[in-house]
Amino acid sequence: MVRLSRRQHCGGYVNNQYRCLQQFFKWFASEEEVPNPMTKLEPPSITDRPVPVFSEDEITRLFATVKGKDLWSRRDLAILLLLRDTGIRIMELTGLTREHLSLLEREAKVRGKAGKCRTVKFTSEAARALDRYLRKRASHRCADRQSLWISPKGTLTSDGIYQMVKRKAAQAGVAGVYPHRFRHHFAHTWLDKGGAEGDLMELNGWDSPQMLRRYGRSAAASRARRGYDRIMGTDR
Repeated sequence: MVRLSRRQHCGGYVNNQYRCLQQFFKWFASEEEVPNPMTKLEPPSITDRPVPVFSEDEITRLFATVKGKDLWSRRDLAILLLLRDTGIRIMELTGLTREHLSLLEREAKVRGKAGKCRTVKFTSEAARALDRYLRKRASHRCADRQSLWISPKGTLTSDGIYQMVKRKAAQAGVAGVYPHRFRHHFAHTWLDKGGAEGDLMELNGWDSPQMLRRYGRSAAASRARRGYDRIMGTDR
């Protein structure tokens, strides 16, 4: 018997699961010539909540936890800066190698979904953090590993990055932090500062405007209010 989880999931996840089950039972009913149990079921109502973006105070507190000069502090700082500056997915971050980086050009080549490759940019602050991490990394026993990110035991995995982010968030006292939240924060920051939507789609590896709308929902109301003051003026 399948045990259903009591954990709350986002509307998009629930909708995807419904559609997968719908297709499975449609096939199963046809193959086995039995009634389809989902025939009279209605699709779930979608009530997705926008992912909250980070406040400046939360970002400051997060980065205050990675101020050390040891190898692991420098690694964690570089990881957090890349997440903040690029919004790349955790699998893209994990897959980086030293050859994928150009510190001079402040660029990284990442492999996204369906094997699609693209180039993302990062800030000078991130480039300095990466340079410091790489210099420390060079003297570690795992320095010959192909992966950019190493751990005391070898290659740093996606789970390792996820756990590090959660650990730093707990130290900073910031709730609801996970790597993908930085992707929403990057999209919000880009749009809030007047960045072009087409450029954001290119940087984030999106083919559909639907993804732009989904990620742009985070803090959309606050962007609109700031946009009003910028365009109309507060004393008009």
